Amino acid sequence: MTKVASLIENPTRFLLFTGKGGVGKTSLACATAVVLADRGKRILLVSTDPASNLDEVLDTRLDSEPTPVGGVSNLAALNIDPEAAARAYRNRVVDPYRGILPPAAITSMEEQLSGACTVEIASFDEFTKLLGDPRATAGFDHILFDTAPTGHTLRLLSLPGAWTEFMTANSTGTSCLGPLAGLHAQRALYEASLKTLCTAVETTVVLVSRPEPSALAEAERTRRELQETGLSHQVLALNGIFLAGNTGDPAAVTLEARGKDAVAGMPEGLVLLPRLEFPLLPFAPMGLKNLRAVFGGAPAADSKADAVLKCASDLLPLRTLIDELERAGHGVIMTMGKGGVGKTTVAAAIAVELAHRGHRVHLSTTDPAAHVAGAVRDGVRNLTISRIDPAVETQNYAQEVLAKAAPQLDAKGKALLEEDLRSPCTEEIAVFRAFAQKVAQGADEYVVLDTAPTGHTLLLLDAAEAYHREVSRTTSETPAAVRNLLPRLRDGLFTRILLVTLPEATPVHEAARLQEDLVRAGIQPFAWVVNQSFAVNGFRDPLLVARGRRELPYISEVREKHSRLVALVPWKPEEPVGPESLRDLIDGRQLVMD
Repeated sequence: MTKVASLIENPTRFLLFTGKGGVGKTSLACATAVVLADRGKRILLVSTDPASNLDEVLDTRLDSEPTPVGGVSNLAALNIDPEAAARAYRNRVVDPYRGILPPAAITSMEEQLSGACTVEIASFDEFTKLLGDPRATAGFDHILFDTAPTGHTLRLLSLPGAWTEFMTANSTGTSCLGPLAGLHAQRALYEASLKTLCTAVETTVVLVSRPEPSALAEAERTRRELQETGLSHQVLALNGIFLAGNTGDPAAVTLEARGKDAVAGMPEGLVLLPRLEFPLLPFAPMGLKNLRAVFGGAPAADSKADAVLKCASDLLPLRTLIDELERAGHGVIMTMGKGGVGKTTVAAAIAVELAHRGHRVHLSTTDPAAHVAGAVRDGVRNLTISRIDPAVETQNYAQEVLAKAAPQLDAKGKALLEEDLRSPCTEEIAVFRAFAQKVAQGADEYVVLDTAPTGHTLLLLDAAEAYHREVSRTTSETPAAVRNLLPRLRDGLFTRILLVTLPEATPVHEAARLQEDLVRAGIQPFAWVVNQSFAVNGFRDPLLVARGRRELPYISEVREKHSRLVALVPWKPEEPVGPESLRDLIDGRQLVMD
């Protein structure tokens, strides 16, 4: 390991762990928090991820208030709960007007504050309070943030500047969140949080990555965008460094070589950063003993390592699952799950195979940080590819609104509308509309959608339900794609949801919670895909064998508890990029049985 000690010897007051989904942000944030607390520092660990799994990693039930973590002194943790924050925000804005304004006006304000914009700004308020209000963290020496996957985090970290700029320029006194008075009361807090983020002696951004080209490319994009925002004090944490044993295992040799090649070819901007290196672990970094072992020490014994997989004959290769998806002839296929489980790869493999079979297919993504074109790389007949780019969609949406309203507005009215469209909330509306339009294309072809990580996707689906309620109540000029979005998502013959997971505790349990949320929203998942499994014959390297055996209980749990239709995708030594590699991915291999 290189300079790992610097992360725990001389930390700044604020540490933000960010990166692509699945690179180990939560594990490293939790391990750092535990070790610092063991050294006598008073630590607050905060998750800004709407799909936080701090509870499971720390084995402590958390809520939106600091909760002591059992088994380690000086450590408290909390989850920023978006819905709870939104409720508190609505009450803070509306309560001063109760008993003063008519009931109809109060109802209108509450409805205006019930959308995705309010959820975002409310969560943002909680985040900025911890950064910008010294009283909120007075009892702690260090505050560590375990952030959502990159796209969501970049949005969060850009908001202090975006809202400050919007309030400076706004002359109407209103916004999509209602009266700006409520926001202006927070302006000093936003400015203070922005100053804290941009002060090197106070804040360090830990860019977590794996030794993989896609993860390193995402880390470089994050480094560059945060640098432009003013967050210049950054370090690179390379997680999962693998060294093959002396067993002659060709898969292990390939995995080691792949990692070395990726690090040797990483972007120059990352090369210049201070670097921390952590090895690939044969154990799950969950629970206090295992978290302490991340920085050295003996891991806990794995009581589940010898579990026997049941119902193995019911697990399908991805090819057979695609046979089932093909029966409809068109429609929407959506991959969902925790960041880093391989949703993009699975979506690309399905899209390429359906196109190869002669179907018209459109592959796209709702993830601000994903690039599905990079997974396919080469052109494929019958396949078109796009990306819902928030900046492009926001620009197009603003131009459309202005063009439609311009004939009815004078110069002052047009200027006011342009000002309102500069609100950060405009992006949420624009992305939502683009998502609805992609889903609508499924009436004529296959649309394969690689979605953002769980929390971001749930916010998008919550927005769909909010829009649907509004459309049901009014006869507004809502586009047909938006009006029909929720019914299409609930139609199991039109939309097939695939929950993608890794055969590990946190991804499986997060996918199970996502499935419960979808079912409550009237959306029934079609199947599960267990991705990147090491539980296959042929490995000789002890670490890879140990990882495969550790997977068996979770594969069994998926089949026995969560889905009747489960596809298993084996880990491949070659990176699944390009049409041929993606098509090779869809054929499974035999599971190891104890």
